[in-house]
Parts: sequence; structure tokens; C-alpha cells
Amino acid sequence: MLAPSTDPNFERALAAEIMASERMRVRVLAAVLAILLAIQQAIFLSPLRDTLQQFAHDPLPPWLPLGIIGPFVAYEVLVIFILRYRVSRGLDMPTPARFANAIVETSLPTVMLWWISHYISPAIAFSSWLSMLYFFYIAASTLRLNFVLPAFTGAVAAFGYLGIVYAKLPFDSAATDPVMLPMYHLLKAAVLLGGGIIAGLIALRLRGKFRVAMEAAAARERVTNLFGQHVSPAVVDRLLAHPKDLPGELREICVMFLDMRNFTAHARGRPPNEVVDYLNGAFAFMIESIDRNGGFINKFLGDGFMAIFGAPLDDPAAARHAVAAAREVLAEIDRRGLADGPWPLKIGIGLHAGPAVTGNVGSPRRKEFTAIGDTVNLAARLEQLTKEHGARLIVSDAVMAALNDAGAGTPLGTVAIRGYAEPVRIWRLDI
Repeated sequence: MLAPSTDPNFERALAAEIMASERMRVRVLAAVLAILLAIQQAIFLSPLRDTLQQFAHDPLPPWLPLGIIGPFVAYEVLVIFILRYRVSRGLDMPTPARFANAIVETSLPTVMLWWISHYISPAIAFSSWLSMLYFFYIAASTLRLNFVLPAFTGAVAAFGYLGIVYAKLPFDSAATDPVMLPMYHLLKAAVLLGGGIIAGLIALRLRGKFRVAMEAAAARERVTNLFGQHVSPAVVDRLLAHPKDLPGELREICVMFLDMRNFTAHARGRPPNEVVDYLNGAFAFMIESIDRNGGFINKFLGDGFMAIFGAPLDDPAAARHAVAAAREVLAEIDRRGLADGPWPLKIGIGLHAGPAVTGNVGSPRRKEFTAIGDTVNLAARLEQLTKEHGARLIVSDAVMAALNDAGAGTPLGTVAIRGYAEPVRIWRLDI
């Protein structure tokens, strides 16, 4: 048996799920009983009642099904309204009420056998389909997501069946009809009890699956909260497979800054929905390129974003993957002809690789995984330099060293960077 969870969020979610399952169970029971009542009542009001009368020793009342099944249908409808009322007010069902409900519901087959045996031979009544109704209630009890209640339902069915059997059947140990032998009914009751236990185990399994799903969703939500709304599914899966606290640490990463050129001027005077649609359409394929190459969008910066490669998971080829992602973005812009469209999509990308402090930053209520340090600052500065040098992609000497292919880029010389004592050598990369 699963140990009870101490997580209040899980307990609240489980209580809500149990109430939802209970409402579904009661609605199903009410619908099935209503259909059963309609069928049986139609038979009793049709000429088929004369056929049934052949097996009866007393006249069968035409409204007998309504008198037996009707109160149980009304009871289920009442329970539906009670559950709806309690759910609307965020209330759970008391445990004693659940057990009382199991007793009332599971007594329907017992009541039907009791009344039918007044009109036909008990041997015929107990060999009919009526006793099979117990299994319907046992199966439905799995939706209670609790072991005890289904097992209790099986026990109520078993003892209710044995009680009515011993009250109505004149047993004969020498009889050839198995219905008249006590062992036949004891075995049947044992099957009912066993069915309840099995239903309880299934309910426990469903409860466990719900707990696993809740924990997985909570873990995924924590990862998403730390890394922003958009996180690569591959990165999320790897983080969930190797959970860690992600403390502050020094990592070798590659940072990408991307910015759209003249976005504010083009957006001015356009409807807000058009501006948002434009950004969403542009970011969509850019994000896919970042994902495919193992990076993630750390934050959106209006008409641009900052992406990180090599954190929170190690990536020895972070710089090469960042360059590949940048080239994919530029190639896709060219392939679609977006730079020459009605709203030209022209971008600048800056890449720098080096050490940076990474970790969760924020308050206990809201944290975000981010990178801090000169590596981030220089990458942002390189993106700004694309305007001055008429380039779409500028990288640092560190990125070129990681590529190990000096012929892949065009040297732009050295530039002075605020905060750096020495000038920085930069390169232009083409696709």
C-alpha cells in the first residue's frame, strides 16, 4: 500500500480528483439504473409479463420494477445534487457518509432478490442475473481511488448475498441442483469479497498513477518556472531524469543575444495584434533552432532574446551548437525571404563563450535560472556591434577558438569594450 503523501498540494489535488471520480461514478450508476428500470418496467407493462408469470406462484404487480429500483434511482439522483453542492463550496464528503453510501447502493441486488423471491421460486431467483448486479457496484467502486471502500463494498455484497440466501433458500445437502447447496453460495460470496479486494487494489494503482502524474507535472512546472515559459522538451526531460538543486556555480557556457533591427519603427502605428503575431511568427522558428542545438531561451527582451548553451546541463560543444543555431536562424530568414518582406525581418546576433556564474536567482516565491558575468555582458555588446559593422552574426575570439576553423569567419579587428581593460578581437560569421 502506498504511504500517504504529506504534500498539501497533492492532498488537495487528490481530494478534488476523488470528488470528480465520485461524481462520475454516481452519474454512471444513476444512468445505468434508470436504463435498467426503463427496460424492466417496459417488460412488466408489456405482454412479456405473461411469460414471466409462468415462473411465478403469485401474480406479478405491473409496477414492481418501479417499486424496487425506483427508490435507488431517486437516491442516486439525490447523491448527485449533494455532491454538486459540496463541490461548489470546496467541501469533501465525510468518511462515514462514504461508507453509508456504499451500504445503501450495494443493497439494491439484495433488495431485488428479497422481493423477487416473494413471487417466484427462490432457487430460480438466485440463479438469475440479479446477483450479477453486485459486481457492477464493485467495479464502479474503483473510481473511489481508495482501497478500503471497494473492499468494504465487496464485503457488503458478500454478506448481503449470504444473508438473503440463508433467509430465503431451503437448503438440501442431498439436492442435485447446485443452487440448493450451501457451498455454491459460499463460493459465490467469496468471489464477491475477492472482487472487492481486487477492485481496491486497482483503486490503489489508479491512486498511485495519479500521484506519479501529479509529481511529474509539479517537477515539470518547477523546471519551467526556473527556465522560463519556453524550455526545450529535451532539456526538461534530461533535468527530470537527473534532478539537482542547481546551486550557484561557475560554468563554461556560450551566450547568444539576438535583436530585431528597426522593430520599434516598423511596429509604430500597427495594431497590437499584428505586432504580437509578427513576433510570435518570427520567434517560432528561432526557438526551434535553439532547441535543436541544445540551448534554451533564458529570457525574451521585447524584440529579441538571450539564449544560453551549456547550462544548466553540461555541453562541451556549447559554442559550436550556438553557432549552428545562429546560422540556422539566418538561413531560415533567407530561405523564406523575410528580410525583403512588407515588414522586413533583419536581425543581429552576438555570441561569446566563457565562464559565467549560473544558478537560481530570485525570491522564495519566484526564482529564475540565469547566468551572470562578463561572458553575458560581452555577448550583449557583440550583438550591438552588429549594427556598427553591418554584420548579422558577430562572435568573439573564444567562439572562433572553439570552432577551430579560422577560415569560417572574417576578422573585424579589435574593439574596446566598456568594462574590459584590453580590446576584444571579434569576427563576422556568414551562413
